[in-house]
Amino acid sequence: MKSIAIFCGASSGHNPVYREAAQALGTLFAQKGIRQVYGGGKVGLMGTIADAVLAHGGQVVGVIPQSLVDMEVAHQGLTQLHVVQTMHERKALMAAESDAFVALPGGFGTFDEFCEIVTWNQLRIIQKPAALFNVNGYFNPFLQMLDQAVTEGFLKAEHKSNLIISDQSQDLLTQLLHHAPVITQKWVDFNRI
Repeated sequence: MKSIAIFCGASSGHNPVYREAAQALGTLFAQKGIRQVYGGGKVGLMGTIADAVLAHGGQVVGVIPQSLVDMEVAHQGLTQLHVVQTMHERKALMAAESDAFVALPGGFGTFDEFCEIVTWNQLRIIQKPAALFNVNGYFNPFLQMLDQAVTEGFLKAEHKSNLIISDQSQDLLTQLLHHAPVITQKWVDFNRI
């Protein structure tokens, strides 16, 4: 695994545990020679993890829309910074540049990016592992919602089981490196339509 995309907040959150976890994951990436791909920002957890990778000699590739560059949130110290025109271009390029995906705590943008990747895996547009770095139990309500979706018949249990979930950076990376996805023959049960 050469490159891992990170989705996370442009905010650091209120609890310092989130910044500490981002720093630990970034340090681990650099130590293992894994290139970080992310949204290119210098703020929040985005900036924290990028700075940690760079501080330990790692490589970081940012992908950022011009509108955010104009708002002066682009990280100028990256190994490489791609400036694109739209958020759709940003997500497509991040997906193309990455072998796996990890979501750290964040807001709507993080949820959007992560859910799109999980959907692409479900539809077999890509076959790349996706993980939630469940720091401080941040994603527990989201996981409960997914359980409800399985219970109510809107999500296959096999698709949920393909998510990697951990609150420890080393365990998360180990699971990503050894992930073997469960493949279902059909993602839609046409008999129920």
